[in-house]
Amino acid sequence: MSGNHQTLALLLFSVFIAVTLAITTWVSRNRHGSAEEFYAGGRLFSPMENGFAISGDYMSAASFLGVTGLIALFGYDGLLYVVGFLVAWLVVLFLVAELVRNCGRFTLADVVAARMDERPVRIAAGTSSVTVSVLYLVAQMVGAGSLVALLLGGTSEAARNWTVIGVGALMVIYVSMGGMRATTWIQIVKAVLLMGGAIALTVLVMVRFHGDFNQLLRSAADRSGHGDAFLAPGLRYGGDWTARFDFISLGLALVLGTAGLPHILSRFYTVPTARAARRSVVWAIGLIGSFYLMTFVLGFGAAAIVGPEAVRGSNAAGNTAVPLLALDLGGGANSTGGTVLFAIVAAIAFATILAVVAGITLASSASVAHDLYASLRRKRAKPRSEVAVARTAAVGIGVVAIALGLLARDLNVAFLVGLAFAVAASANLPVLLYSLFWRNFTTRGAVWAVYGGLVPALLLVLLSPVVSGSPESLFPDADFQYFPLQNPGLVSIPLGFLAGWLGTVTSADPPDEAKHAETEVRSLTGAGAV
Repeated sequence: MSGNHQTLALLLFSVFIAVTLAITTWVSRNRHGSAEEFYAGGRLFSPMENGFAISGDYMSAASFLGVTGLIALFGYDGLLYVVGFLVAWLVVLFLVAELVRNCGRFTLADVVAARMDERPVRIAAGTSSVTVSVLYLVAQMVGAGSLVALLLGGTSEAARNWTVIGVGALMVIYVSMGGMRATTWIQIVKAVLLMGGAIALTVLVMVRFHGDFNQLLRSAADRSGHGDAFLAPGLRYGGDWTARFDFISLGLALVLGTAGLPHILSRFYTVPTARAARRSVVWAIGLIGSFYLMTFVLGFGAAAIVGPEAVRGSNAAGNTAVPLLALDLGGGANSTGGTVLFAIVAAIAFATILAVVAGITLASSASVAHDLYASLRRKRAKPRSEVAVARTAAVGIGVVAIALGLLARDLNVAFLVGLAFAVAASANLPVLLYSLFWRNFTTRGAVWAVYGGLVPALLLVLLSPVVSGSPESLFPDADFQYFPLQNPGLVSIPLGFLAGWLGTVTSADPPDEAKHAETEVRSLTGAGAV
């Protein structure tokens, strides 16, 4: 990229970082240090504000960079991510949002522990939440590295590595200083910027094709080199039965995983009532649905205007399709319009990454402090000491995410998020649904459900083509691939539900009927909710 691109994009990066740091500083001066303030922002946000924050939390680098890249490279098969991400919100709306808000205080473990023996359940759920969050964080780090590598011409490995480190440092500052309130406002600002950028690019693509969506699809198919196969299922997931099972596995993970994501569940505690939580999800579905409809146009637009070869040449996984599309729509590499539009889109993508990593880091540090630390100490931690531990945990989680982000820098970010969704659907969703809806569920069942989904999911990923056995693997020179699917959801999600059932029916301790009745009334009516 030319020096103009670099200067303007870096200037816009700097402006966004300055604004978000100003928000964080302002919030940190007005905080009173309580756990409720740090984890839930004082529960003061309106449904609309929280809806924008949820969409800001959810529309990550995987959506803006990864999904559009997959559509540009694989056409129809890339759309699976869009459908899965969107349909998942119906599961959240109808099964989870209101009940979680009524039953918990800050984390997933609060919901499960309400009717169980707290210590083992909190340790299990906290471990699972941190694991999912770190996997999700890695995807955002990879997106940041790809973006800045493109900006600097793709020649500087050191620049990409320093970008990942810089994003990690910023997310630690946001979380440790500002807590949930600063994180929420950063996500609201980012959601507005992202929607504005997506609308502008969508309009420009449709103007290029005179408003004819059919012409856009035909041009994308012609430019792809695959012809009509680009617009039909099977280009990525239809080659053989292994690929087809991978398709089913990914679909299950995307549809069921959202309801188990810790940073999404924690957003329901930032509103004052369960009704407000439900209305937040309605706002979020409207915003997220509109955005994903636009990714159709952006993905096929990148295929038609930029071309899959140019996209793949810039980044093998397709993570830079949208910035390249913006560059072309603005007038090309050396034009003022192209420079400006590229810089704006790159800055929005960077803002997207910063906002999402802040939300995930907050959720995972809350799990460490509120669930793991408080449980392992045996005595209940004081709120202020718990918050101090959460701030320290944010630093540790940042370091781990940076290290893994450097390792996985050549994988597609949407694909990485698919793995995080699979682990969330395998470990978190079974224990959450059983706790809310199964009268006979026991502590042993809860612990087995978490570990029975978490351990197989992680083991299957380690033994899959993602880690070894192919040129695109994390370790291409090694080969310990024994599981053929890239996404473990098809096997690990049923195992999580099976383990929860098996643990319950073999448990010597009877379920606590009184606690279940209390939880049921509280979840359905909100009576006694925090």
